[in-house]
Amino acid sequence: MRYVGTVVRGIRTPIIKENADLANIVVDSLMKTQESEGFTFHDKDVVAITEAVVGISEGNYVTVDQIAKDLKNKFPSGEVGIVFPILSRNRFSMILKAIARAMNKITILLSFPSDEVGNGILDEDVLDNSKYNLSSVITEKEYKETFSSWLHPFTGINMVDFYRELVKSENCDVEFVFANDPKVILNYTKDVLTCDIHTRLRTKKQIKEAGANTVYGLFEIMTESVDGSGYNPTYGLLGSNKSTEERLKLFPKTGEKLVNEIQAKLKEKTGKTIEVMVYGDGAFKDPVGKIWELADPVVSPAFTKGLIGTPNEIKLKYVSDNKFANLSGDELKEAIKNEIRQKDSNLKGKMLSQGTTPRRLTDLIGSLCDLTSGSGDKGTPVVFIQGYFDNLSND
Repeated sequence: MRYVGTVVRGIRTPIIKENADLANIVVDSLMKTQESEGFTFHDKDVVAITEAVVGISEGNYVTVDQIAKDLKNKFPSGEVGIVFPILSRNRFSMILKAIARAMNKITILLSFPSDEVGNGILDEDVLDNSKYNLSSVITEKEYKETFSSWLHPFTGINMVDFYRELVKSENCDVEFVFANDPKVILNYTKDVLTCDIHTRLRTKKQIKEAGANTVYGLFEIMTESVDGSGYNPTYGLLGSNKSTEERLKLFPKTGEKLVNEIQAKLKEKTGKTIEVMVYGDGAFKDPVGKIWELADPVVSPAFTKGLIGTPNEIKLKYVSDNKFANLSGDELKEAIKNEIRQKDSNLKGKMLSQGTTPRRLTDLIGSLCDLTSGSGDKGTPVVFIQGYFDNLSND
């Protein structure tokens, strides 16, 4: 009888710097942990590496000046409208600094009452009791009169003020407008940079079809090297993070090579086929702060083929309360085991969603990893998961 299901371990590694041999560091750290902890490797174990150390080991960095040069080439008029940036000192402030350095005038269109990932911009109770609604267009003057006293409950910062001061520090003019229709930006400028993450293709399409002259998305900035910089051919500046006051780390671009190399090395050392993935932000929402964690373009930019797909599961409480409502104890457990075996035999890789919420394996596992490793000082950029694919039939 087995009494333990999924086990998750945060794996400590040496501090990872540019040009580090990350594949060997990950494998060596796992093997040392196995010697220390005494666990046994199995097929379908999962090793996950945070995207931060993948990008660091690649040396995939870009400076504010390099971004500014790319933007000047794409927006030679010197003016641009920014649509739906997230409100983040870590994620967007450095990008905004580069935009301001490249331009003479910026118009920033912010969604309300929050940005795409849930960062608030105004007090929703004040909004509900004002003359404005979610279809309104609110000018900067109107925002100041009605909503400017709002501060983020965790940071104590009003990001409109923060962004305004940042842009002006680069000797660039700035104007804010608040609306949930991206096409509103065309009332101010026909040259547009869309900055949303998960709705980026739709937003760009809407603005282009509405008559914009030039439209790029953040995912199209820094897709090639500029003056020797790093770059990301797929996501551009999406998924980037502040590194210093003048440099950003980009989303990793060599993840596929890395995960396959680690899987091969672990197969050689353990004899087991262990799945490997790179993970960034988990896909979950904070019910208090209302922040949806996923500020990266995807949870996992790279993973081995055994992690493709969605779970094949039955909902135990659903089956127990319905099909086997008259059973209990060992008889109920055995009936559920047989149900699981029958499901595994019949589905052959197809998803069963009876009572379950369908999500991709990489999103589920990546969220588990993000919660395990955190983004602070735990020192565990690698997460090792065992038993994730087990169920009651594996007893």
